[in-house]
Amino acid sequence: MGIVNVTPDSFADGGAYLDPDVAADAALAMEQEGADIIDLGGESTRPGAAELPAAAEAARVIPVLQRLAARLHAPISVDTYKAEVARQALDNGAALINDISGLRYDSDLAQVVAAAGAPVVLMHMRGRSRDMYRHAAYGDVAAEVAAELDAALRRAVAAGIRREQVILDPGLGFAKQADQTFAVLARLAAFAALDRPLLVGPSRKSFLQEAVGECPPGEREWGTAAAVTAAVLLGAHIVRVHGVRAMAQVARVADRLRAAPE
Repeated sequence: MGIVNVTPDSFADGGAYLDPDVAADAALAMEQEGADIIDLGGESTRPGAAELPAAAEAARVIPVLQRLAARLHAPISVDTYKAEVARQALDNGAALINDISGLRYDSDLAQVVAAAGAPVVLMHMRGRSRDMYRHAAYGDVAAEVAAELDAALRRAVAAGIRREQVILDPGLGFAKQADQTFAVLARLAAFAALDRPLLVGPSRKSFLQEAVGECPPGEREWGTAAAVTAAVLLGAHIVRVHGVRAMAQVARVADRLRAAPE
């Protein structure tokens, strides 16, 4: 899954794709580099980020979708927790919705997804972007994240979303300190018990600095490669990344190792 952030303030590439034509070209390039899915986001959810009105978010995302409708073969995911943005995105060619809140922020989102019959990614999160680290208190972090993802899955099914539509994401770095994020990644195999595909997004995130030292996001690609390898070996089905060309190779080699006879 290649990331295209149509925002001025995302942590790794804020402003790079704010122009709709540039964003569309980036998505097409990522498809050529090996992306199987494009994830398009119009609101930054980095730590401390402010929330964006739905109209402003849609104004960033929909023009890009419209430019890609007849040109991109890969399905497009739209990274939003807002029902109105999701509705417009699905009407303009998006194939799935990626919700960082696990259906907790907007009570109408589940109905939009259910009515469309679209796949949905439910991510683990506590609090909001502005205060998430205040909620990073766990006893057994992997077990608690798994239990909260199971609750999100049950919320989805209760709202009319078919279980088969749901992809789960443990939310690396979201409401988790670096050591907690590493613990979740190390125990990723335990999430197989939830019996749903897993999406994992380690790309360029700040938790990597605990291992590689302080450096800007663009210099965390080697750390990202290690985390992507671990995620695939431990059972991830989708990895969400910025540097598609390199990470597609990393994921394919790790996947070949996972498939090899012991």
